[in-house]
Amino acid sequence: MAISVEEARAMTEEQLQETITEIAFEIIANVGTARGMYIEAIQEAKAGNFDQAAQLLKDGKEAFVQGHHSHVDLLEWQGQGLTWKTNIYLMHAEDQLMAADAFETIATEFIEVHKELQELKAKL
Repeated sequence: MAISVEEARAMTEEQLQETITEIAFEIIANVGTARGMYIEAIQEAKAGNFDQAAQLLKDGKEAFVQGHHSHVDLLEWQGQGLTWKTNIYLMHAEDQLMAADAFETIATEFIEVHKELQELKAKL
């Protein structure tokens, strides 16, 4: 949902709050998808399917970036002086955004551990 700051400024307070809630749900959906893909990537790596794990990491990153872009739009709005009331959905979206970002790092590390573990098992 790409809305310019000018379009947002033209909204009533109620419309702005509704738009922010919609953006928050977009963020939640995208980063939730990403987090799920990161978890699935770990499971694929555990099963030895490293190509599939890599693809899931890549697809997860794409979903994460979509959510991140929506968040950046809101940051730009605030940077240009637009303000709004605290929105619990946006707070949740930001929490999920940070969690998904951490999950990517964890998934990447776990996949590497699974690769090393498989290599060690193969040597035995």
